[in-house]
Amino acid sequence: MTDRRLSNRTAHALPVGVVAPRYDRGTVAPGIVHLGVGAFHRAHQAAYVDECLAAGETEWGIVGVSLRSPDTRDALSPQDGLYTLAVRSSGEEELRVIGSIQSMLVAPEDPGAVLAALTDPRTRIVTLTITEKAYLRAAGGGLDTAHPDIIHDLANPRMPKTAHGFLAEALARRLAAGTAPFTVLCCDNLPANGATLHRLLTEFAELRDARFATAGDTRIADHIANEVAFPSSMVDRIVPATTDADRARIAGELGVDDAWPVMTEPFRQWVVEDNFPAGRPDWEKFGVTMVGHVGPFEDMKLRLLNGAHSGIAYLGLLSGHATVDRAFADPAIRKFVDGLWAEAIPTLPEDAGLATATYTAELAERFSNTALAHRTAQIANDGSQKLPQRIIASAIECLEAGTEFVHLTLVVAAWIAACAARGKTLPENHFTDPLDAGLTALLDQQLPANETVAAVFDLAGFARDHAERQTLIELVAVHLVHLRRDGPTLAFAALGIGTE
Repeated sequence: MTDRRLSNRTAHALPVGVVAPRYDRGTVAPGIVHLGVGAFHRAHQAAYVDECLAAGETEWGIVGVSLRSPDTRDALSPQDGLYTLAVRSSGEEELRVIGSIQSMLVAPEDPGAVLAALTDPRTRIVTLTITEKAYLRAAGGGLDTAHPDIIHDLANPRMPKTAHGFLAEALARRLAAGTAPFTVLCCDNLPANGATLHRLLTEFAELRDARFATAGDTRIADHIANEVAFPSSMVDRIVPATTDADRARIAGELGVDDAWPVMTEPFRQWVVEDNFPAGRPDWEKFGVTMVGHVGPFEDMKLRLLNGAHSGIAYLGLLSGHATVDRAFADPAIRKFVDGLWAEAIPTLPEDAGLATATYTAELAERFSNTALAHRTAQIANDGSQKLPQRIIASAIECLEAGTEFVHLTLVVAAWIAACAARGKTLPENHFTDPLDAGLTALLDQQLPANETVAAVFDLAGFARDHAERQTLIELVAVHLVHLRRDGPTLAFAALGIGTE
């Protein structure tokens, strides 16, 4: 390793103003295994843990696990796990080197090493940010038992590929060894994410028990269902993709190269249900909100931030805006977002003390941050997995309450139109979706709007079995007609939004 690369050696000689770890990394013990070491984790949970380590809580180092790609490991291992967190606002940038990731593993290369980390008695918390699609849910919400990776893991429990397989095998080994179970903390944008993962993993373990449990064994499904804690959490921080220009700029500021710095905004939020039988860091000292029930906070974030993000992304793409700040500066999109919030806010509980007016004012400031360059195409990924909780849930509640919700349905129509625009007015593969094969075949047929929306709802499972599903389809189809005829201009005009 040369002195041109960020590392334990070079971190001691960084320029004044760059915050480096203020603790001896050699004294840190691994207490957390994190599955899915992407940019969000490194800007959010790893940064909170770094502050705990700096305060002397040295039993909470992170073992990072990539379930698929070696890219993060290959970037960070030569840097001793160090990386730069660049906190950017429209007027300034603060650089901080994060040291909480102690080691990195790549599951496909060495599943045994991952299982060893998970079964280490020092591991007391396992956190996950693996994105919605990696939970492998079927259209009805249960485990996708037909998924090839689930089939593989049920047949090969000692060589798992999925989070489900790793968690079940590790918990089974800990149970057999008399080691207390770790707490499983989901940090993804799933509704009731802890409870959802608990249900999916129990279902997986039941299938595993049916194959491998023998008379007298303690069923791992019963153990997971009754003895393992799955607190839910709500996470929030905007983390755009890192560009080569970011790398070059950060290298210039540090005086050394960082293969994968992470860009983020000043705002951050983490609300966590306080259920950690094996212990936890003192996160609340550093701004984490520990609560009994995270549901209202989670719904506010999903429906107001994430829902608006999806609307900005798809309408922004159709309007030619490459980044969130540029899209949000478009007067029509800005007014649209206000209308979206006006529809979604009444679906939130009134007695939860959510301060939605303050929250949306903060969101408007965050969306206007010109320093982030948060790409609309990045947000547009995986719409079929994101829209049910961000948009469809609010629309269904509006339907049931008898209130108007024309802005919510435009987001769904804009997603369909943006998917259809790829390879035409948008670049091919500009963003992706797990249902792309089916979506492409369907949209290539150029069916009438009503038939298109109905087929997309069938494919994605939107509002499945809901009594008013057809009404929802018809409302989305009206917007799709406008988008097909004259793009967002006509769709906005139909809502009384001018584009001047």
